[in-house]
Parts: sequence; structure tokens; C-alpha cells
Amino acid sequence: MPPAVRVMISCGEPSGDLYAAALAREIRTQEPSAVLTGFGGARLRAAGADLIADFGGLSVTGVLEAARVLPRTYGIYRRLVASARAARPDVLVAIDFPDFNFTLARALKRLGIPIVYYISPQLWAWRSGRMKTMRRIADRVLVIFPFEERIYREAGVPVEWVGHPLLDVMPTPAPRPELAASLGLTPGVPVLALLPGSRRNEVRAILPPLAAAAALVRAQLPDVDVIVPRAPYVSDALLAPLASLPGRPAVIVDGRADDVLAAADVALVASGTATVQAALHDCPMVVVYRLSPVTYRIGRPFVRVNTFAMVNLVAGRAVVPERIQDDFVPERVAADALALLTNAAAAAEMRDALRDVRTRLGGPGASRRAADAVLAVARGARAGAMR
Repeated sequence: MPPAVRVMISCGEPSGDLYAAALAREIRTQEPSAVLTGFGGARLRAAGADLIADFGGLSVTGVLEAARVLPRTYGIYRRLVASARAARPDVLVAIDFPDFNFTLARALKRLGIPIVYYISPQLWAWRSGRMKTMRRIADRVLVIFPFEERIYREAGVPVEWVGHPLLDVMPTPAPRPELAASLGLTPGVPVLALLPGSRRNEVRAILPPLAAAAALVRAQLPDVDVIVPRAPYVSDALLAPLASLPGRPAVIVDGRADDVLAAADVALVASGTATVQAALHDCPMVVVYRLSPVTYRIGRPFVRVNTFAMVNLVAGRAVVPERIQDDFVPERVAADALALLTNAAAAAEMRDALRDVRTRLGGPGASRRAADAVLAVARGARAGAMR
């Protein structure tokens, strides 16, 4: 009997952990004896992977923020390389998190371990010079948005579009009255959801203006319920800005972002995976983001797109309003939210556009297709080694 397939998976943040877990389960479905190791979070561990390191507290955005966690990051990198040298995985699956995973992938490539990059970073959007690095390190890139496939192929990178894994992991929501009751919402009132991101420095920068925007909405619509799904590793202290909300306290739930988006009339969402989640739930949204001023000034010259919201990129047009950096002020966000909460026709038009985005993302099965590709690379490497 041939030895079990060995797969190392590396992801550094909650959204990557979600996709990594779905991938791990599909690999195990096809190869029940597969040995899964790597770097991730609670979901990947629950899917059967033996974690060499956990990313708790490591996921940040920005140059200055990354510098603060550099010593721990380097320690994790060394442990992963040492494990790969000792245990020789058949393939490394790198999931997004490019600044770390590019470095790790280069090191394992030098050891002769093939690399599959899944949930590829948005090289077409900013720091496009990294495409050359991707071409050198990746044996295969698995992209989740349809427009990415052509970009990578034209750059000479082996690529396959597998579809978006959120379509596999998104639960079917309960009827809205049941959701409202289970979430502690007031029956029959509008619901405004705040999703300030999953990284702690994101929440620190984004939640205060979102809470201020919600207060302005409450000034016009006092009955609005405000709900916040708390991401893993987000402390009560980071949620303190919600205490200033007038009227009823904000409802805070641990996780359950899908339920929150299914129950919400409008969501104020930090740019990222949650915008795609909102689109899959047909939830009208306002997309926001803010980096530290230094990080924004350093990074802005490298950005090659005029829009940040993934739903707008997939649609090829402005489907949802974006309030980014200096444009992200409570008054403008509140005005956008009120326009959707008080104008049923505008909300319905946005829902129609979001359904088109969902169609463009492809059908279910992305995690299975990704597992097929990962195992094909692993088996190919084994066959090459035996020749």
C-alpha cells in the first residue's frame, strides 16, 4: 500500500481558515488516509489538520502593524520550514496571506515541494510585480473569481478557476422571523448590521466610525436594530465604541455572520470576504475601509484598480457604494444606509444586482474542485519522484 498523501496547508486569517477547513474536508473525503498539517485556526484544526502553529493574534493589515508581529511571524515560518524538511509533504497549499505565504512557498520550493496557491492574492489590483514571484513559485494557482483566470494565464502562471468556496460553506438560513428571534432582534423593525472586519487592527480603525454612522441612522430611524457579529479574537474592549449608541444596545453575537446578513435589511461592511457573503445573501450594503494614514500613503501608488469592493469588481460596475479612507466618514455612510433603509426601490435594485454577482461566482463545488487540483499536483509529484 502506498504511503498516505501528506498535505501542508498555510492560512493566516479567519476567512482563509474557513476555506482551508472546507478544502481539508474534501481532501479527506477523497483520501481518507491523507495526513494534513499546517498553519491555521480552529476551523482547520476541527477539519482534521495537525496545526504546527495557530494564527491567533497574527492577522493584521498595514506595514506598521505587520512589523509589530514580525518576531512571532518569523518563528512560525521557521517551525513550518523545519516540519516540511523533516516530514516532506507532497504539496504545500498556500491560502491568501501573501506576505507570509510567498516567503514560506519560496522556502519549500527550494526543498523540492510543489506549491498550490489557493485563494490567490489580488496581484492584479496592487503590487502587480508580485506576479513574477507567483510565476516562479506556483505549480498551480486556483482562483475563485472568473475574471482572474485570464489575468494569470496571460502572465504565464498555471491557473484554474474553481469558483468561490463560500458557495459551499454558506448555510441555508432559517426563515427570517426565526433568525430574528434567535439573534435577539426586535420583531418587525429594520435591522442594520455592522461588520467591521476580522482583524483586530481593522476593528480598531473601522468600528468607531461605523458605530457613529449607526447613531446617525438611529437619529432618523429610532426603531432600527443594530447587530454586530463578533469575529474570532475580537475582544469586548474592541467593541467598546458600540456603548455610545443611543437607544437600545447593539446586539452582539459570536460569529454567525451568515445569519446576521440573512436577517439584515442593510449591512455596513468592511471591504473583504464579508462583502461577498453579503452578496450571497442578497443583503444591500455599504462597503467601507480605512488603513493607517502611513500605510495608505505607502500603498496607494501601487494600487491599479479604481474600486475596492469585490462585488463591484465582479459585477464590472458600481453596484454598492464604497467609502474608503478619507471618504469613510460617519455622515456619508449614514446617508448611504438611510437611502437603502428608506427607499424600497433602491434596495430592490441593489438586490437584483447582487443576484447577478452571485451568478457570476459560479456554482457550488469549489472546495471539491480545489481538492481535485491539490491531489493531482501531489500525486504528480510522487509519480515524478518514483521515476
